[in-house]
Amino acid sequence: MRIDVRDVTKRFDSFIAVRGFTLEVRPGELVALLGPSGSGKTTLLRIIAGLEQADEGQVLFDGDDSAAKGVGERRVGFVFQHYALFKHMTVFENVAFGLRVAPAERRMSNTDIKTRVMSLLSLVQLDTLAARYPSQLSGGQRQRVALARALAIEPLVLLLDEPFGALDAKVRKELRRWLRRLHDDMGLTSIFVTHDQEEALELADRVVVMNQGAIEQVGTPMEVYDTPATPFVYEFLGNVNRIPCTITGGAATLWGLAVKAESVNGAVVPPGDAPGFAYVRPHDIEIAAGGAQKAVVRHIGAAGPTARLELEVAGVPALVEVQLSRQAFFDLHLRVGQAIAITARGARVFPAASVPG
Repeated sequence: MRIDVRDVTKRFDSFIAVRGFTLEVRPGELVALLGPSGSGKTTLLRIIAGLEQADEGQVLFDGDDSAAKGVGERRVGFVFQHYALFKHMTVFENVAFGLRVAPAERRMSNTDIKTRVMSLLSLVQLDTLAARYPSQLSGGQRQRVALARALAIEPLVLLLDEPFGALDAKVRKELRRWLRRLHDDMGLTSIFVTHDQEEALELADRVVVMNQGAIEQVGTPMEVYDTPATPFVYEFLGNVNRIPCTITGGAATLWGLAVKAESVNGAVVPPGDAPGFAYVRPHDIEIAAGGAQKAVVRHIGAAGPTARLELEVAGVPALVEVQLSRQAFFDLHLRVGQAIAITARGARVFPAASVPG
């Protein structure tokens, strides 16, 4: 199922939750809507599902306008963050609910319902818990019940709103991998909402970074992380150092590295001297024997697979974060208070006027 969202806008009184949003979701694709709270992710998902109506624009399923179709006609399965399971029903009856309330002409027999429900519970590895109630399950098990219930109606589209937000980190990681395998096996078109960068980058075929109801960037996980289109995407996706600089003749120099300034959303880079910010990831800073910039080590965190340093750098108001492999850290014999030299391996520069906050 292909989904086309065309120039959709949604207002709540004077607040614009979604503004001029356009996106094509390809058949069989798993797309993440990623952004901070209030960026319009859930509102957009509910518009696609038919739970909210857009004030402007269209949502098309395989080219057909969905405006006249109710929730049940869209063949959409919806999974909520907080499960929304019926407490008084067993696991079996929760999954069977959508099948039992289907219109009479489409309703399955009790035998067929039992077969389908047990098949789904087996798929989500809960067939031995069919007689239990939601209160007798862990959070991860409840979310798998909610997913089985969404799949029971044989949806063509699966929509998930922060599906793992209420779970602890270990369970979230396990369920992410499981959901990706399930999506691939079933060939569904899926859209999920998250504010978790790691979740979006690990799970999705494409990531849609949203801000204030609009798209900041769309791309593969590698594209949005390695080549952010705007300062907002840089700051939202992963750790980054934001370093004040001066743009002269359309470029700036950061610790010996000349970097051309980039326009954002059509803004013109000032031709003369102008304030700007250089963005450099912690792993793109090198500790060098003869670098152009001196720094002092103020903090070392060496637990885990990488070592994280915080450096005091002249002219930079905040501490600069550097990430090294453990081997490189041990080879350098670094200590707090030590003076070192640093260079930038890669950086991007934007005019100050285009930088949020």
